[in-house]
Amino acid sequence: LCFTLLQGKLQDGKVIDSSLSLDPLVVELGKRTVIAGKLTVKSFCKIKATIPSHLAYGKKGYPPTIPGDATLEFEVEVVSLMQQTQWQRMVNDVFPLVCLALVPTLLGLVGLYLYKKANAEKPSKKKAKDKKSKKK
Repeated sequence: LCFTLLQGKLQDGKVIDSSLSLDPLVVELGKRTVIAGKLTVKSFCKIKATIPSHLAYGKKGYPPTIPGDATLEFEVEVVSLMQQTQWQRMVNDVFPLVCLALVPTLLGLVGLYLYKKANAEKPSKKKAKDKKSKKK
């Protein structure tokens, strides 16, 4: 879903957000990257959505802009609807899991390197002197 947020406001009319001067926002539905809501949308249409407090910012709000228990109203223009390609799905779903698996692996390798380095036999000064005297 690609959309432009025309205006986000509180019920008293105070504007809290707008993305008119920005590029349209691309959102993958169902990934919880925006406030949850239930809409049926078509391309190139305007939507007015009312988001109750419990689906928005709840009792705490988002100070100083959004007070607690605030119901939000958004006017959104849908620019396009896109179906995810197989490659996009793999990048969005599989790549984060691969990265998540790599972090402990890399930390383990660094730990192993440091362990081996700490336990490596260090040449003592006495052995170095003995080697010098044997060469003479």
